[in-house]
Amino acid sequence: MNIIPATKKEIFGWAMFDFANQGYTLLIITVVYGDLFTRIIVGDAAGDYRLGNLLWSLALAGSYTLVVLTAPVFGAIIDFSATRKKFLFASYLLTVITTSLLYFVAPGYILLAVVLLVVSNYAYSIGESFIASFLTDLGKPEDLGKISGFGWALGYVGGLLATAVALLFLGEVSVDNFARIRWVGPFAGGFFLVAAIPTFVWLKERGRGRRLRHFRQYLFLGLRRVQRTCAQLRQLRDLALLFVSIFFAMCGIYIIIAFTFIYGAQVIRWDESVRVLMFVIVQITATLGALVFGFIQDRIGTKITYIITLLLWILAIVLIYLTPDLADWAVQFFGWNWQAQYVFLGVGCVAGACLGSTQSAGRTLVGLLSPRDKAAELFGFWGLFSKAAAIVGLVGIGLLQVAFGLKAAILFCGVLFAAAFVVGLALNEQRGRAQAVRSIKRSVPAG
Repeated sequence: MNIIPATKKEIFGWAMFDFANQGYTLLIITVVYGDLFTRIIVGDAAGDYRLGNLLWSLALAGSYTLVVLTAPVFGAIIDFSATRKKFLFASYLLTVITTSLLYFVAPGYILLAVVLLVVSNYAYSIGESFIASFLTDLGKPEDLGKISGFGWALGYVGGLLATAVALLFLGEVSVDNFARIRWVGPFAGGFFLVAAIPTFVWLKERGRGRRLRHFRQYLFLGLRRVQRTCAQLRQLRDLALLFVSIFFAMCGIYIIIAFTFIYGAQVIRWDESVRVLMFVIVQITATLGALVFGFIQDRIGTKITYIITLLLWILAIVLIYLTPDLADWAVQFFGWNWQAQYVFLGVGCVAGACLGSTQSAGRTLVGLLSPRDKAAELFGFWGLFSKAAAIVGLVGIGLLQVAFGLKAAILFCGVLFAAAFVVGLALNEQRGRAQAVRSIKRSVPAG
């Protein structure tokens, strides 16, 4: 198969989608809207916000369920018809519209908030699978780690820019400031709309598409190809192991993304200035982590890099749980007047360093272990396992925090990262890459 190498401009255009969509992740899922939803939109007379936390978990889990049901089928249709940019554009437009409509959600409008969250997060999340499927066409296998890391790092730069501007102009999450903070939805949607334009201008659609007469035929074709690929995963043993490991890792990561700032507000009880500082620290360390580990994985191997980041995650979760105790021990044994909120900032550096690097290394491994002629479909499976993980992780933490409180429930993440580590150890990167090559040689074009 003759592949026209991607230019630097095209790679930059691809990475700009990461730059653009991180505004949604941070403003809606992580920093602002999660706090706004749990404390203001839902509220809680008891003061522990467990109902809001549970509804937040269920709303996100619902959106990820839709991704699980559709991502592989859409990926199979894309591989057949060479329509990645069209599907990507549709997901992008739907994200922009539904995110902007969050402006109309007021305190007590819980159903409207949940519906818009489900649809916007579904569109954003499935777009991640579509943009990731371009990765294998952008460079040689030995360069994919750097390219993926560059995209993830640029994403954190975009998230830092979008959130810094939003926090500067919109202010804090509070009832008194609701008239301004409700603009977070339109701002996130507008940022995504403008910043992703280079992606659609410079990113190329590769492959020769085939056409069918009726839409129903595409659906049946997608289902048949997914069924065939499920059987083929038995031959792609290491890719299957990777998907299982990614499932456990993403369970933990989605909990961290969705609950870090909620945890800071409810457990650590940080000041507004510390919340902003945590955001900046995590973005900077995540950017550096994605870049540095991107180069490291091309030198020592992507699997080894992935395993190292999982160990760092286990350490980070233990430190998150112990943050209040570390502050107390510092005073008790050393006389240091450490506040828990400042100890939490240090923990944020560890979590930030592996936030982007784990996901980038996982994305690179999927690209390396996937047959090129099934890239979009298998990245659809990547989306399936990632979002299925989000469902399990978010529903799990939602129920556990109702029973035991958010502080104790966060230890669930440590168990999940440990499981990802154990499964990841069994993966053989070189064998998996050889399996992918053999699979291409055996494949027969299907219509």
